Amino acid sequence: MKRAVVTGATGAIGTALIKELIKNNIEVLVFCREGSARNSQIPEAPLVTKKYCDLTELKNTQNDTGKEYDVFYHFAWAGTTGAARNDMHLQNKNVEYALDAVDTAKRFGCKTFIGAGSQAEYGRVEGVLKPDTPAFPEMGYGIAKLCAGQMTREKAHQLGMKHHWVRILSVYGPNDGGQSMVMSTINKLRAGETPQFTKGEQMWDYLYSGDAARAFYLVGENGVDGKVYVLGSGTARPLAEYIQEIRDVVAPEAQIDLGVIPYAEKQVMFLQADVSQINKDTGWMPTIEFKEGIKAINEGEK
Repeated sequence: MKRAVVTGATGAIGTALIKELIKNNIEVLVFCREGSARNSQIPEAPLVTKKYCDLTELKNTQNDTGKEYDVFYHFAWAGTTGAARNDMHLQNKNVEYALDAVDTAKRFGCKTFIGAGSQAEYGRVEGVLKPDTPAFPEMGYGIAKLCAGQMTREKAHQLGMKHHWVRILSVYGPNDGGQSMVMSTINKLRAGETPQFTKGEQMWDYLYSGDAARAFYLVGENGVDGKVYVLGSGTARPLAEYIQEIRDVVAPEAQIDLGVIPYAEKQVMFLQADVSQINKDTGWMPTIEFKEGIKAINEGEK
């Protein structure tokens, strides 16, 4: 890989991936929404070029760069939080946008398309998540991700491109959205507030964004065509333990209220990735412990 295209580049994984690509001397073309305040989070470097294009404009975006690219990373997705996750019409549009992204990848000369899937594709599973674990999503977001993964694979193969779909579990890190459990807890502790939670009995798998970015880079280099990969740390611990570690790093004397909020109706209670397939194909393994990642966020690492 010498050149890559990245959509949805302003989040935790996108920004970390750009840094990983730069580190490996790869030229990056970033598709971003004009006027977005989050564009400032995109790493600045001689190897990075921005092209203003939102999801609705993908299908009409032409390659005017005079260059051909190798790998297309598609992270951009509308309606990732709150009620929008179950907005069926919006989520259905995301499938269309994902197919537009495959066509765009072809126009930019890409040989490989890599899409960002989700744990939500599986629904509620009482076991370790593997690439071949049966998927029964329960919300529009997960249904659309599952559909997008399957349809972009077929579309990419029709156009002569390789395809990889990476189902991401819970990733945290710099530039993560403020609505995530990790970032909202950090922000509340910094503000002197008392964060409130469920009992925190959920067994959860958290992965640092830098490790996730390295995984996406290695899939781009060594991934097997047509494969689905599950991306997490590969270990699960009670959510309450993660919450306590965040408190210990950010505000050791602060109070946290566990057991105040009831569990959601369709609360996932067990989440753990089987990373053996991605390890076998690419050599990837996580290296950053949860507490180490929280320290990096708290110390303002970009």
